[in-house]
Order: sequence, then C-alpha cells, then structure tokens
Amino acid sequence: MATAKGKRKDKAIPKTTKGKKANYLKTSKGAGMTKAGVAAHRKANPGSKLKTAVTGKVKPGSADAKRRKAFCSRSKSWKGERGLAARKRWKC
Repeated sequence: MATAKGKRKDKAIPKTTKGKKANYLKTSKGAGMTKAGVAAHRKANPGSKLKTAVTGKVKPGSADAKRRKAFCSRSKSWKGERGLAARKRWKC
C-alpha cells in the first residue's frame, strides 16, 4: 500500500500485552515488542527488516552495538513510561 509520497504504509498488528499471543511487553517487563510481535509484523509486512531489541552484551563496533547506539540517540527525548522502560531494556 503506497501513500501520496510513494512510501509504503505498514499494516498494524494488535497491540496485545497479555496471553501467549502478546505482541508487546508490559511496561514492567521493559516495553517494546516480543519475538512473536516482530514475527507477526514481518508476516503482515513482507520485506520488513524489523528486529527485536539489542538487550545482551555486544562487542564494540559490531552491528548490534551500532543498532543500540542509533536507538539510544533516536530515543533520547522519550519521557513517557513506555519509552523510559524501552530505553532501560536497550541499556541506554
């Protein structure tokens, strides 16, 4: 599906945080998407490059370290409860 500027608009997935089919984590668990949520998004949006959060230890200069650095700099202004929980999960 294309918008006026030619960019594709992603299909939304249910924002569930309960049960086996939870696509998002609760704020108390660190917010963000679960593996199942990422899989559902990629199924609904073929060609998507969405990945789960970088939560473990990473080598300096690795691809995951660069993703973490980019996320942390992009989310500096997030002041809401879910945003702060997500930043904590990413170890920003």
